[in-house]
Amino acid sequence: MSHAVLGCIADDFTGATDLANNLVRSGLRTVQINGVPQDNSKVDADALVIALKSRTIAPADAVAQSLQAYQWLKAQGVQQIYFKYCSTFDSTPQGNIGPVTDALLDAIHGPGQGFTIVCPAFPENHRTVFKGHLFVGDVLLSDSGMRHHPLTPMTDANLVRFMQAQTKRQIGLVQHSTVAQGPQAMRAAFAQLQAQGVGVAVVDAISNQDLMLMGQALQDMPLVTAGSGVAIGLPQNWPDRLQKGSSASQLPAASGHGAVISGSCSLATNAQVQHWVQSGRPALAIDPLALAAGQDLVAQALAWAKPLLAAGPVLVYATANAESVKAIQNTLGAQHAGELVERALSAVAQGLVQMGVGQLVVAGGETSGAVVQALGVERMVIGPQIDPGVPWTSVRTPAAPGRDVHVALKSGNFGGEDFFVKAFAMLETHP
Repeated sequence: MSHAVLGCIADDFTGATDLANNLVRSGLRTVQINGVPQDNSKVDADALVIALKSRTIAPADAVAQSLQAYQWLKAQGVQQIYFKYCSTFDSTPQGNIGPVTDALLDAIHGPGQGFTIVCPAFPENHRTVFKGHLFVGDVLLSDSGMRHHPLTPMTDANLVRFMQAQTKRQIGLVQHSTVAQGPQAMRAAFAQLQAQGVGVAVVDAISNQDLMLMGQALQDMPLVTAGSGVAIGLPQNWPDRLQKGSSASQLPAASGHGAVISGSCSLATNAQVQHWVQSGRPALAIDPLALAAGQDLVAQALAWAKPLLAAGPVLVYATANAESVKAIQNTLGAQHAGELVERALSAVAQGLVQMGVGQLVVAGGETSGAVVQALGVERMVIGPQIDPGVPWTSVRTPAAPGRDVHVALKSGNFGGEDFFVKAFAMLETHP
């Protein structure tokens, strides 16, 4: 048995599989664990990813859960801790990225001590950081669809300024001109910033080459905070652990019916839902106002899906455009509306798996967390990539005793418009 060298804490479930996907692609055998285990039994893996549902909870609760995950990973004997957040830096001026980063640095180095980086860049998914500003494609984050996010609206693309608002440490910047010079130049910049009293540095990255160079510069940093992109560069620091070819991403053969559960309201997921509907595939919308009125939409959805499953995958969704979401939130309240939808969609997912669904795609970070928790999934084996940031995984769940279920957890912002169709086609050709 090999003990893990890299221990990761992800602030949502899709982010965890996104991170694990990049680690597996780079050759590290990776196990995703949903929630913090209750015992310290050693896990046979090169990298461990603890998936939390802490992105949008109260900052104090996010800190407590993250520290619990850190203590468990520390007991596993990992050499480096990786705090993973979204490549669109989903948070608010109050947290939770800053408070969790502060707490982890305090735990590792002592109160107010230590140094780490911030880098949500993931160029393969068109997330880049330049001059400390986060871009989505060719536009600033604050000009993208993320400005309308129902829980974490992002209206400031300046990561130095935004991070400074939610952390007690001084924030600095390592610009791309330094990154391009390589690991030695980056380490020198880290040391200079730390000598100036900086505790956290935003680091520019616009390409995978930047991430590979950054990975070398971070070799001896006890805590790294980043999106999943930096995980492309870190595995090279453990050359003796890297697997050859696709051996790190093999899954059991897929079986059972197919289904999609979509709760994300991002622009990307809206386009994916529309593509599915316009292609004539079976789809059923969940109305939050009807849920609030007491209608049993879960039972209705399962009754609708049951006769259709044998003919091909079905979609059950609460995805809507920004205007519709705002109107619902104004009526029900943002938190109440979100909780209603999460409970309903997770109950539908559980019922579908009990009816024989063995291939399940879930869109949206909050929705994915709710579904995985409802299914009682403790561990996920990471398989092949569908689109950048989204792999198929294999899980065991009490809802499907004795059989493997394939699950793909998709961040709302990820994937092309044909993602849902592509995901199922991939299982047919790559069991």
